[in-house]
Order: sequence, then structure tokens, then C-alpha cells
Amino acid sequence: MNHIHKPIAARHKGFNRAEVVDQNFIEFVREWIGQPRCAPNDGEPVLPGSACTARDFRELFESQLISRHLDLMARVLRVQNKVFYTIGSSGHEGNAMVARLTRHTDPAFLHYRSGAFMAERFRKLPGMDPVMDSALSFAASKEDPASGGRHKVWGSKPLWVLPQTSTIASHLPKAFGTAVAIEQAPRLGRELPVPKDSIVICSFGDASSNHATAQTAFNAAAWTAYQKLPAPVLFVCEDNGIGISVKTPSGWIARNFSERRDLDYFYADGLDLAQGYADVARAVEHCRTTRRPTFLHLRTMRAMGHAGTDFEIEWRSIEELVALEATDPLLRSAAIALESGLYSRDALLEQYESIRGKCFAAAEEADRRPRLKTLDEVMKPLAPYTPEAVQAEAQRADYAEKRSAIFGGEEKLPEKLPPRHLAIQINQALHDLLAKYPESLLFGEDVAQKGGVYTVTKGLHKAFKGARVFNTLLDETIILGLAQGYANMGMLPIPEIQYLAYFHNACDQIRGEACSLQFFSNDQYRNPILLRIASLGYQKGFGGHFHNDNSIAALRDIPGLIVGCPSRGDDAAMMLRTMAALCKVDGRVCAFLEPIALYMTKDLYEAGDGAWQFAYPPPNEAMALGEGRIYNEDAKDLVIFTFGNGVPMALRAAREIEKKLKWQTRVIDLRWLVPLNEQFIAEQAKSAKRIIVLDEGRRSAGVGEGIITAIVEAGLGEIPSQRVVGADTYTPLAGAALLVLPGENDVVAAAEAMK
Repeated sequence: MNHIHKPIAARHKGFNRAEVVDQNFIEFVREWIGQPRCAPNDGEPVLPGSACTARDFRELFESQLISRHLDLMARVLRVQNKVFYTIGSSGHEGNAMVARLTRHTDPAFLHYRSGAFMAERFRKLPGMDPVMDSALSFAASKEDPASGGRHKVWGSKPLWVLPQTSTIASHLPKAFGTAVAIEQAPRLGRELPVPKDSIVICSFGDASSNHATAQTAFNAAAWTAYQKLPAPVLFVCEDNGIGISVKTPSGWIARNFSERRDLDYFYADGLDLAQGYADVARAVEHCRTTRRPTFLHLRTMRAMGHAGTDFEIEWRSIEELVALEATDPLLRSAAIALESGLYSRDALLEQYESIRGKCFAAAEEADRRPRLKTLDEVMKPLAPYTPEAVQAEAQRADYAEKRSAIFGGEEKLPEKLPPRHLAIQINQALHDLLAKYPESLLFGEDVAQKGGVYTVTKGLHKAFKGARVFNTLLDETIILGLAQGYANMGMLPIPEIQYLAYFHNACDQIRGEACSLQFFSNDQYRNPILLRIASLGYQKGFGGHFHNDNSIAALRDIPGLIVGCPSRGDDAAMMLRTMAALCKVDGRVCAFLEPIALYMTKDLYEAGDGAWQFAYPPPNEAMALGEGRIYNEDAKDLVIFTFGNGVPMALRAAREIEKKLKWQTRVIDLRWLVPLNEQFIAEQAKSAKRIIVLDEGRRSAGVGEGIITAIVEAGLGEIPSQRVVGADTYTPLAGAALLVLPGENDVVAAAEAMK
């Protein structure tokens, strides 16, 4: 349907397109010359043949007007520094139909042009005010109920809108994961926080649909549907035909998505409430009843540019702008309002101005509300930590009967068996965790029947069955998207990324999504994840960079993430317990780096000495976050700070240093890499005569800089120090790998240089 009102729009050629769009609406209503019908009753179609009733239309139209006036208000007050966000929803107001036709308990992951969706969803619960809540968010007030003033995000805890800042479709994988979790939880006997027939709503722009992260979600959804597995996610592509300034080829979205066999396609006109309503309803009902991934192609347009700083008239012709603005969905809604007889021209303009007044009044009030003033206030929800509660949970061992059954009897409990190496003890610890937490799931590529590439997950599939231990498709982004989805639905996900290098393919799912949720929701939403990654180097030259990845810096640069790296089996078991407790108690996201080269290591100094095998700690033993391990505690001649592969390496080097230099060496296994325990580092450094930092990370981007900084900032910079680190290069194949990674001889040479 062609909604062109050219005689009105063509008059306005001003630079400020917000003013033009505003005046367009006013003049259109004033000059409307149609013949009104007899006003329908609430339950009757707003126009003949429409599935949208008069009541539906009135409320949807009000939501559209609220969204529009919030945008107009933001453009005016931004220049006064009373509002700090001007990416608006104008032209996308048709998404209010999606909100009306879904439930407030349907989890929603929203496109940033979702003002009308939110205004309409606010109707689902009494006593909520979309205008004031939005104004507080625009004003960055710490009373903003979505993020506490940390960002302008669409979000609401009671309305099940999970806040995010996803501008490039990075929220699609976790939306898909949430849909899968809704279906899987009942099969595990887990109670969902939403009704079991809920669907997940995920909206995004046409330009974002091309992003690799979006495509991986569409592929995983189709992969799931192809196997007849339910995944009730409603992908809502709000197609306005442009991404900032780059136009989407005409017909591209329909061509790209309408013929995908396992992604069910629906089209709806989001510019016309009377016409589009039935098609949106069909898509929603299809998704809810079939439980299949559904793609709703919603026609929209973009009025007033990408944001307040986007002056389209500088790069778009005035003729094109005028033609575009004539398709404004609010002009069509005004025409429906007048033609249906529900509004007179005066009544409609009165409502328009009344809502404008409410939005400006709310914004002025929001500007008077307090904003975040201190760093502590800003960071409060980022990384909550309650040490006593975490320790109590980590040491909780009230599942003895389950343990006995899982391990095959009291006599087979791992703490009663001889000392074992790292891979075995991680495996035993994972059996323990899955027994302790019935809501836990372990998944990734190859983890089920095969038991993982290095057999670390061997036996878990048999013990806990396929609903709790399962393989995924080969896609790290989706593995981490699933993890967020399961966590959103109250489960404890333990995803595995097969190698550290593969994490980089999906890093933003942790950096931009999982770790930001507590921050941007003011700790109202949590998605605890215990991420396992087979990591680091020294694999005898096998596999090159992709299997010897020493890149740790990307993990250390993620706000709120906890990173731990054990060097021995007993530590690994206790660290896993603590990480699981951090997930459960504080909602944290944790990354557990498992040194592949130490998985099967049994000996320390000589073949057959068995000195790198340790007794399994009983289930009531755990390790505090930040707690390091000290070898040869009284030694002061040299202190070596290290972790992971560096620990046995440092211990062997210490023996050689004692032979050559007669120095007693203390070795510090940090174990926790993020956050670094700076106080512990300083305490160990202050009694040292010399310090070596052994860090297999690269010279320009490892852990060593953080250790050195902690020492210097503690006023201990005068102590002679050396770094032994990896080279700034990728890791090659075969023996050449050992030229890149630090070795024992390098540690000894560094010590000799400090004589």
C-alpha cells in the first residue's frame, strides 16, 4: 500500500528534519479532507476488513505518539545537555504491533529503535509509566529503572526486556539460545522463570541482518529446525532500507530470507496498523504454536536520520528526503484515526500536543534527578562479589548420595583414589559440579560421546545423559549464545571452547554481551557462565597458532570477567568449585583456561617421578578468588611470578638456578589472572632480592605487564626485575614453536643476567 502524502511533505525543505517531520504531522491532520466513517466500537475493526480493532488502534497509536515525541524531545534537549542519546525510533513505530501481540513474559532482545514497542509493552502491567521511565534513561539519571543511568538502553525487569547495546546484531545468538533454553528446561525438570509456551522476540535492522553474528544465529536456528528441535524465536527484521548511509538493495531482505526452508518467513507492513496487524499476528501465532524459528520481515522507514548528528540533507537530495518523509507511519495512523471516525482533527491534535507536553515535562523532571557522580556508583553492578557467601557455596557438599551414585560407590570417590594428573582431575571436578548443580549443562563441540578432544569430558555424557551433556554445531558464537540463553532461563551453563584461538571468533559474545548484562541492567539481570577453554602453548609443535594460542590479553580486557588458570589437578578442582559458586551467588561470568600441555603431565623433574600428580581435594574444599600458591615460601634470592605452563617450568628452572648461582628461589603460581591479586603480588615481591615474571603471553600483550605494574605501584620498583615472555608473533609448527614461547633455559638465562 502506497502511503504518500506529497502535497504536505513537499512544502518543507528545512535543514532540521525533526522540525519538518513534526510539522508534517500537524499540517496533515489540519488539512485532512476525507470523509469520516461512523466510529467503530472497541471490539470492531478500526477500518473494514482490518484485524486491528478500534481499541487496538487507539492504544497502538498512543504508543506510536509517545515514541515519536520522545524522539522529538531528545533532539531539542540534547543541545541543552539535558538528554544524551538521539538515536530514535521514528519511522519504526509499527513495532508496537509486535509488543501488543506478544506477552510481557516473552523475553525480548530489542533493536535500538524500539520506543513504540516499549511504550506498548508498558501497557501489559499496571502502574508503569513509559514516558517517565524513558525520560530517566535519556537523561542518564541513576534513577533510570533500566540501567541506573549507565546507558540509554531499552530494558525492563518486570517486562522481560533484557537491556543491551547491540547495534550490530550481537544479541541474536543469545536470543536464539534463550529460545532453546525455554524448550530444554522442562525436559530437565527445571522450572522456568517464564511460561513454558513463551517465545523470544529479537528485533534488528535490515543492515544488521548481513552481519556475521546475525547470520550465525539464523544458521543455528535453521540447523535446529532441520532436526525438528524446537526453538521458538521470532526474528523481527525492521527493514527501513538503509544502514546509517548505506542503502539496502531493494528487495534484498525478502530475497535473502523468504525461501529459507527452516526459517519460516512472514511479511508485515509496519507503516500501516490497519493492514499490518493481521500479518504480525500470524507470525506471532505461528512461532508460538509451531515452536519453530520465525522471521518477521517488518516494513519500516527511518525518519529524522540515524541520530541527531546525522544531517541527511548533506548527503541525500531534498527530493529523496521529502518522498521518504511522506511515508511516515504516523501520517498513515493519523489518516486511519480520522477516516475511522475515532478522532476529529481537533481531538487528534490535542492528543498529539498533550503527549508532547508529557514528554517534555518528564524530561525536565528527569534532568533534575540525580546522576552517577562517583566511579564506585558507575562500577557497582559490573562485578559483584560477596566473598563469604561464595566461599560457603563453593564448600557446600550436601550432595553425598548423588556423588556416590555418579562415581560408582563410596570406594570410588576421587578423593579416595591415588593422586592423578590435571585432565583426570578436571574430569572428576566436572562430574562433581554436574552432580551438585542439577541445573548445570555442559556443551560444546565433541564434548559428549567422544569426551572431548583430550578426553577431559569422558564419561560425562554417559553419567548425565544427552539433555545435560551434549554436542553443538561447530560455531563458537552460538556456543556462547546458547550459554547466555540457558543462563537467562535460570540454568548454569558450562560451555567449552575447544581452543583459545577459537574464542577470538566469538569474543564479543562475552565482552559485549554476557559480561555487560549486569552492568547495563544495574544488576537486575544476570547470566552466569562457567566457560572452559583448552588453552596455551607447548604442544610439541603440533597445530601451530590455532592449537598453541598464548593470546590472553583479549580476556584480560573484558570488564567484569573472571579468568583463572590452574597448573595442577587439585587446584583445578578447587577453582572450578569457586567459579561455579561465583556464578551461582554473584551471577558472574568466568573463564577457566586449561593448559593443554599439562593435561596429561605426570612428572615434574624426571620421567617417572610422578611429582605433578596430586590428590583430589574433598568436595568441601575450595579456593578463594585471587588466592595464589607459593612454592619454597622462605626463599628470597629470587621470586618468580608465573601461572599455568610456567609453574612446572619455573620449578625446574629454580633447581638449575640453585645449582649454578646458589640462589634459593620462590615460585608464585598466581592461578587467578583476572582480577590480578595486586596486594598478594606486592606482598610476595617486597621480600625479594630479584624478580622474574615468567609469562608465556606475548611481550606486548600478556599478563606480565599487570604483574610488573602491581609491583611498581606498590613502591617496589627498585627491585631488579626481568620479564621472560613470548615473542610478538604467531606460533609456528614443529620445533620452531619453542623459539617463540619462553622456556626453562630462558628463565635461567634471565637469572644469570641479574647476578
